[in-house]
Amino acid sequence: MCGRYALHSNPDVVALMFGLSEIPSYAPRYNIAPASQVLIIRRNGAAAVASHVRWGLVPRWAKDPSIGPKLNNARAETVAEKPSFRDAYRRRRCLVPANGFFEWKAEGGRKQPYYIHPSSGTLFAFAGLWEAWEGPGGPLETCAIITTGANESMAAVHDRMPVIVSTAEHSAWLAGDEIPLHACPDAAIAIRRVGRAVNNARNDAPALLEPAADASGGSWR
Repeated sequence: MCGRYALHSNPDVVALMFGLSEIPSYAPRYNIAPASQVLIIRRNGAAAVASHVRWGLVPRWAKDPSIGPKLNNARAETVAEKPSFRDAYRRRRCLVPANGFFEWKAEGGRKQPYYIHPSSGTLFAFAGLWEAWEGPGGPLETCAIITTGANESMAAVHDRMPVIVSTAEHSAWLAGDEIPLHACPDAAIAIRRVGRAVNNARNDAPALLEPAADASGGSWR
């Protein structure tokens, strides 16, 4: 699964990586949680554009947006068939830029967080889906991140991870072409143990990405 991630690169870096002519401003985030407004890249005609949407997909057929928190992630194995995601998979794909993501492992009876980031020092592009739900207050745009089985390195922490779309496949994914929705190569990711302060979604600072100082993992309020 993917329940927290970070995006703190300068917007100009994101624009360059994704070939965008412009990008909406955003503040650096180090602990992005579901229900947050997040940056996505999607198609508008022939061009790629960046937009902010809410994380937690609300299908067009939903009676109300309360379903969103249950649909933060879509499994690659069923995304093409599951009613909640199949229409968006066919027609409304996106990429979710990220500097890295967090996952938790049971250690000593507690959940220990780890930070997973590109070994190359660039950005991840998570495979995603977006939707526009029409409600009484106007359209609500939302997204979900697609996950798949972990690669060997990631499996030491968790059995799932986001589908990371290679730069060469960005255009194909956004265009609706079929691409393999499998884990990235082991060498593409680096993993480090971090402090437990990230467990609290209200904490949001660069220190969350630093290696854990001791076995306790530290804590904030």
